[in-house]
Amino acid sequence: MSATLLFRDDAYLQECEATVTALNDKGGILLDRTVFYATAGGQPGDRGRILWDGGEAMITTTVYDEAKDVVHVPAAGQPLPPAGARVNVELDWANRYRNMRAHTLMHLLCASVPFPVTGGAIGEDGGRIDFDIPEGQIPEKAALTATLNRLVAEDHPVSFRWITDEEMQQNQHLIRTMSVKPPMGTGRVRLVMIGEDGKIDLQPCGGTHLKSTAAIGPVAVAKIENKGKINRRIRVVFQ
Repeated sequence: MSATLLFRDDAYLQECEATVTALNDKGGILLDRTVFYATAGGQPGDRGRILWDGGEAMITTTVYDEAKDVVHVPAAGQPLPPAGARVNVELDWANRYRNMRAHTLMHLLCASVPFPVTGGAIGEDGGRIDFDIPEGQIPEKAALTATLNRLVAEDHPVSFRWITDEEMQQNQHLIRTMSVKPPMGTGRVRLVMIGEDGKIDLQPCGGTHLKSTAAIGPVAVAKIENKGKINRRIRVVFQ
């Protein structure tokens, strides 16, 4: 049974109560519900801790297994809760919040560079996206930095709405990422909207985001690299 992903409706939840549904053969912990985001779409899996009566396990990351169940991966040598135990699940909030800032920033970068996305990743100091950009249309670092900081300072709201898988199939133009498919298969897809009705950015995304762009804070385009014939890697960092 897949866990209920509480962060999809409220990314600001920092903890929850849950029941252990299973321990896998590698010692990973499966729960019936969780606030932990599992590694996907360039966003790292959450870390934190799980507590139960008489025990505590530090979680170093969260991933999906082959069955698409969320697995909370404990640090080596940690005690494990028994199946059926009631537990408290607590995020490393500082780590999650930084990821939320970076992921929301990546959406602003997408909105500012209107070319196909071939890859991306979030790091501790920001993130990067790879675009297919024709020669002669590569943005200039200072101008792109100014655009991003303007969008941050304008304090655009960040929200979401759900559409059906069928609606997603009929609106392929919303998909920016060539290498990552929208999170489909459950019957509905979440669209993340930046600005009123998504006027700044609108695309399918299962990640965690801020409530407004101002919370990202000042940023700078650190580097624009050639990664192929027309592929350009744009890295943006927090200031």
